[in-house]
Amino acid sequence: MTHHQPIIPAGMTPREAIADAMYRCLLGLDTANLALFESAWSNEHTVLFEMGTNAMHGLEEIKSKMYNLISTLDTHHNISNVRIDAQPGAKTAYMTAYALAQHHRSGEGVDTKSEHLISGAYYFIDVVEDGDGVWRIKEWRMTVAWLDGDRSIVGQ
Repeated sequence: MTHHQPIIPAGMTPREAIADAMYRCLLGLDTANLALFESAWSNEHTVLFEMGTNAMHGLEEIKSKMYNLISTLDTHHNISNVRIDAQPGAKTAYMTAYALAQHHRSGEGVDTKSEHLISGAYYFIDVVEDGDGVWRIKEWRMTVAWLDGDRSIVGQ
């Protein structure tokens, strides 16, 4: 059975639409859906993804260094503790979240004996409402709190 969902679901509240920028990005990574991933990032600003001391500037660099690696793996990002700071009618917002991410080499995710990498992280995300009324990521800073497993799975 094939399920189809539009890139931007209808009927979301403003707070849901803000969080959806993060959810689109992560679901795009986990399902190797480039269009969904790209839809999460601002078209009107130079975007930034920063993990520790590694900063990626612009969507092309983010795709080259992050999407092209992570989207080829068997991954699953679980998000919780989402907090959003947004004033009514504002075109900018800030959110934080906890993330638990499971990473396996491609095709090994369902093998219970395969090597894996699990990470716990904090996300700090600035989002903007682009001219088309869609909320998108402007800056995403990720702080890894802990790792368990084989770091080489993500190229480290």
